[in-house]
Amino acid sequence: MDMSEVEFRAEEEMVTIIPNFSLSKLYLISGEIGPFVPSLPTTVPLWVALTLRQTQKCTIVAPDWLNLEVLAAKKQEECSTSEFTKMPHQNYCELTQLLTSAQQLPAADEVKTLVKDIWDNRMAKLRSSAVGFVNGAWTSAKVNELTLMEANTIQPLLCATLDDVQKLSKVVTFSHVASSTFISFL
Repeated sequence: MDMSEVEFRAEEEMVTIIPNFSLSKLYLISGEIGPFVPSLPTTVPLWVALTLRQTQKCTIVAPDWLNLEVLAAKKQEECSTSEFTKMPHQNYCELTQLLTSAQQLPAADEVKTLVKDIWDNRMAKLRSSAVGFVNGAWTSAKVNELTLMEANTIQPLLCATLDDVQKLSKVVTFSHVASSTFISFL
């Protein structure tokens, strides 16, 4: 799965909008949404909210976790431990990107900066975990609380590295067996 597929899946998240139009219901393959009544909150998939926002038919209500206080606390929690912490939302990066680009959120630049800081911290932890595992410092690795985007980011590197380690271990094993065999013939 590549990054665009992860973002596509994130667009299925349900968000609240405040419509400025009337419509009884919208019938989609995934189910019904609506009714849409001006000024009354309605829950819709993010992709619908983004489409409606683009045509200026609604305002998207930012999720509770997408504010400076919550994200600053999450950044502090993430920085204070060597383990991965539970994120406020499974698609926190994708939703932040989509929602901050779709409309003016309060303190959007600061929110983006906090999310980027959290992401960078988590990627550093992920890289150090991968390096420790590949270097043989650990016999196993356990990474809890990774989001799909984070797992997708490290997967190509980790898979390629583990393949290289496996190839190298076969070469080392073969050369060890070959030298042992050679010595036994003498």
